[in-house]
Amino acid sequence: MLAVDTSNFYKLLHPRPAVVIISKCREGRLNAMTASWVTPLSEEPPTVAFAIDREAYTNECLSYCNELTINIPDVSQVDVVYALGTVSGREVDKVRKYKLRLGKSEAIEVPYWSDALGSLECRVLKEVDVGEVTLYIAQVLKVWVREGSFGRWGWDLGRFKPLHHVIGRAFTSPAHRKVLAKRVE
Repeated sequence: MLAVDTSNFYKLLHPRPAVVIISKCREGRLNAMTASWVTPLSEEPPTVAFAIDREAYTNECLSYCNELTINIPDVSQVDVVYALGTVSGREVDKVRKYKLRLGKSEAIEVPYWSDALGSLECRVLKEVDVGEVTLYIAQVLKVWVREGSFGRWGWDLGRFKPLHHVIGRAFTSPAHRKVLAKRVE
């Protein structure tokens, strides 16, 4: 093994699924931001955690409204996903500029991205300051998936390619269909 600078630790944990977080801001305006530091925490209750830089506009929006959707894009949406993570929502109405089609959520007010492969309707339960980020813990209230894209073993990777972030402008997607390990006897 070769030792590397600890500032690179997170690169060892990539690629990670890229998601688009939609939040509600002051005056009812919606914001969309790309994030990849998202993880499931618990099945009962269904809970996720995600880290957002404290300087990000999304952080401000989540302080205003504790509801959000986490939207899972397809590899074909790489350009808009990159733009949503690069342009600040403080200066640009990203939902309008990038023509995000939105669907009406059932459990919360914040809409989901209807062109995504899947979406999670969430409500923030807790916030924890960690370094330069706020770690949000949110309960998943409702789950949506594109018809035919998801089944017993998760995504149909033969037909659908969830987008993963590598670093910077570099993205990837699962290259193979699922490989099932042998049952343990």
